[in-house]
Amino acid sequence: MDENQIGTIVVDCSVQIHRDLGPGLLESVYEVVLASALENRGLCVERQVPVPIVYQGQKFIEGFRADLIVEAKVLLELKSLEHVS
Repeated sequence: MDENQIGTIVVDCSVQIHRDLGPGLLESVYEVVLASALENRGLCVERQVPVPIVYQGQKFIEGFRADLIVEAKVLLELKSLEHVS
C-alpha cells in the first residue's frame, strides 16, 4: 500500500470520527480513536513515536514525538480546537 492509499483511509476515518464525535474533545481522545479506526482497517499504527533530529552531525533523540505513524510511511500530527473564531 502506498502513501496515497494510506492517506485516503486516514482522511475517510478522520471525517467519520469528526461526524461521530464532533469537535471540542482533547487531542488525545481523537488520537486513540483514530489509531483504533486505522487498525480496524488493517493498518499498522504506532502512537507517540519519538522522532530524532540530527543537527550539525549530532543526533538528538528528543526531536519530537509523532502522534501517529501509519504503516511506517505516513506521519500524522493531530490538532484539536474548542472552536474556530
